[in-house]
Amino acid sequence: MPFCLESTVSKVNKSLTADQRLWYRRDVSLPKDWSGQRVLLHFGAVDYECNLWVNGGLVGSHTGGSDAFNFDITDYIKDGQNQLVLGVTDPTSNGEQPRGKQLMNPNGIWYTPVSGIWQTVWMEPVPKQTYIEEVKLTPELDSSRLRVDVLLDQPANNYTTAIRLTAMDGNQTIATTLVRAGRTAWLTIKNPKLWSPDSPFLYTIKAELVTVTDPFGDTPRNKRPRQDAPLTTAFANATVVGNPLDVVTGYFAMRKIALGAGPVANQPVLLLNNKFVFQNGPLDQGWWPGGLLTPPSDEGMTFEIDFLKKSGFNMLRKHIKVEPERYYYLCDKLGILVWQDMPSGFLEGQNEYPGDQSEPIRRSKGKEQFELELRRMMNRLHNHPSIVTWVVHNEGWGQYDNKRLADWVKAIDPSRTVNASSGWNDLGAGDFYDIHTYQEEPNAPAPKTDRVVVIGEFGGIGWPVQGHLWNPEMRNWGYQTYQSADVVLKAYQKKYAKIIEYYQKQALSAAVYTQTTDVEGEVNGLLTYDREVIKIPVETLRQIHAPLFK
Repeated sequence: MPFCLESTVSKVNKSLTADQRLWYRRDVSLPKDWSGQRVLLHFGAVDYECNLWVNGGLVGSHTGGSDAFNFDITDYIKDGQNQLVLGVTDPTSNGEQPRGKQLMNPNGIWYTPVSGIWQTVWMEPVPKQTYIEEVKLTPELDSSRLRVDVLLDQPANNYTTAIRLTAMDGNQTIATTLVRAGRTAWLTIKNPKLWSPDSPFLYTIKAELVTVTDPFGDTPRNKRPRQDAPLTTAFANATVVGNPLDVVTGYFAMRKIALGAGPVANQPVLLLNNKFVFQNGPLDQGWWPGGLLTPPSDEGMTFEIDFLKKSGFNMLRKHIKVEPERYYYLCDKLGILVWQDMPSGFLEGQNEYPGDQSEPIRRSKGKEQFELELRRMMNRLHNHPSIVTWVVHNEGWGQYDNKRLADWVKAIDPSRTVNASSGWNDLGAGDFYDIHTYQEEPNAPAPKTDRVVVIGEFGGIGWPVQGHLWNPEMRNWGYQTYQSADVVLKAYQKKYAKIIEYYQKQALSAAVYTQTTDVEGEVNGLLTYDREVIKIPVETLRQIHAPLFK
């Protein structure tokens, strides 16, 4: 664990068909000091449907291949050895569920399937009575405040359960407050240190579940104030008694992403912390030759992010894949902007193609699952300051109700920008007008008075480096394929010359180069699939990109 069935590092290296079930079994003994607490069993991600049994009892099930979830197994465990059994089914491309680039018969831009457990599994003891289940952090830069929503596993219907919040800059406390459980809290961050790729500053935050003396004493419930202001004041001045019942620590950043006026009249641009910052990034698919969708280690993920930053990229587009949460932590810590795609899902006949005037209709079941997983992705990743844009659909792959979904995403999370449809058919939705252009010289998007203009994919310069191919026997291709470093460099310079021109003259807000690494038979990466060869030197890339930041 946690490598999937089909990966070589799992040592199974076998595919799972839609009519098979994959079984996992493990015996585990719990630490004695967990006695008297509830026990949660966490899964980072399991592709696709799973059921959990503990000591023969069915605990529950989960459907969704990219989102984290947990089961409360307290009532199923016993002293000594406990048997955990997980059964998994996965239709892969035989179903219309969100799956990204997995295909039962991988070829071209479609890759080896991933089935079963592919992210970390761990256990956690939590307080038996009640515990902190979720902390949602939303910076509001213009008012120098942090919105904090702390959710317990069950609502507290009393006046003695409260949340104590403490924000810190290093070891120095900069803001603190008490708030009644179940209510939104605000922390004022004076003279905030802003997070950006150039200065990815992170504050520390601590949320404590505490008991307070009832701030309204013996006042009957029907005589107590219900307005926010008196409740907020009363709990802020309440007296804490005893030790915290539960404590969660984490981090946050003060940053803002928005649309605003730019250097060209009537053409909005992307603003970071109220300034126009061009977003230059690669299409980043997150596939690895050993673990497929599962990165090998923190060091492997760090190497890639560090390579991109040193090469003059300040953004990446995480392409129809949700990474393990450690990845986004590293993006936050190292400082790189992230456009987060929703993994696509569809069956043949559910695609929208370039030039189509209407979207294919989708079954209610498929739409319900897509929207459930989209909402889960946004919820799970909400606190990461590096994520600045949600991408709803890519190139019409399973696209439906695009405008409705873009509006829905924006309503759920107004703190970020929304790219409704990256490439192909634009319906006027979201914050972006996004084109894909794989010509030798990329085309420019048409100006828009109501949205930013971006090139969501371009490049695709292929170079099959001998000795570093995933499978030398298959077709190794790029959108344009060359055979030497000199020709590849000239093609790259030619493409970026146009990007720089569009940035300088037309207020282009962002460009996404295809891609970070080769993936299986697709060899248009800046790195080979094994990450051993950098096709264009880092310093050369940095010099080519430099005009985009002037």
